[in-house]
Amino acid sequence: MMYVIPEDIEFIVPVDLREALELVNKLNNVKALAGGTDLVVDLKTGRFKPKYVVYIGGLKELRYIRDNNGSLHIGAVTTIQEILDSKIIAEKAPLLRAAAEKFAYWQIRNTATIGGNLCNASPAADTAPPLLVYEAIIKAESVRGSRLISIREFFKEPRQTALERDELVTEIIVPYKDLENSGYSYFKVGRRRGYDISLVAVACAVKVEGGVISDVRLALNSVAPIPVRAINVEKTLIGKKPSLEIIEESSKLVVYDISPISDVRAPIEYRQYMAKLLTREALLEALKKTGVM
Repeated sequence: MMYVIPEDIEFIVPVDLREALELVNKLNNVKALAGGTDLVVDLKTGRFKPKYVVYIGGLKELRYIRDNNGSLHIGAVTTIQEILDSKIIAEKAPLLRAAAEKFAYWQIRNTATIGGNLCNASPAADTAPPLLVYEAIIKAESVRGSRLISIREFFKEPRQTALERDELVTEIIVPYKDLENSGYSYFKVGRRRGYDISLVAVACAVKVEGGVISDVRLALNSVAPIPVRAINVEKTLIGKKPSLEIIEESSKLVVYDISPISDVRAPIEYRQYMAKLLTREALLEALKKTGVM
């Protein structure tokens, strides 16, 4: 079957962010387009049928990576490849770089944007687990002003976010100070070798102080309607002395943090098994990097 974008969609290119916000505020049945790696497919298949598409991918004011007093500020239309190539990201937010490295192939990475990956609100969003670990903040803007949304409050359900109708994501803020000197790890599995859509992905950061785990953060995608933090696992590990036994037992608790489904890519049982396995491996790898195991 051949899919084509309907001809009755009006494509608009604003000159700056202000005009883009005015257009989104004024027009009804409108979608914002940046890289288009998800939205263009949705337009072709008819998942979305907007009357207007506002292209923001060319707005240079939304394309940057800056380090600002313990937080990275990333413009929403910054591409995944730019994140992968960034020395600042590699140094300050290595988990985000690890996810970018496993994000599709370079052709897609050169087009896909971090803002688009989040706004698509897929349960399999690759950038979501590391950003949940860093407790990132999403900046949303409209003609009414701007507001900050915790990433844990940003995803509501598949394909739905906390954005209001007239808002655009303009920036992702990634606090990294609390996770300095932490061990980290990122694991992702798909149906085939290479850079496939994840069946399960896990991002992990662990900090050990005084011989005990003082901070641990775990996040997963593709195992619930939205990307999630493994709170039950985290609570079990805080204050504990790292050991293989405690990792084995705590990793099993991830089943209480997830609610996978069976679909064309994997059954529930496989996702549950892989979630436990990858949680275990992620914790061990992160702890290994701290030098305690």
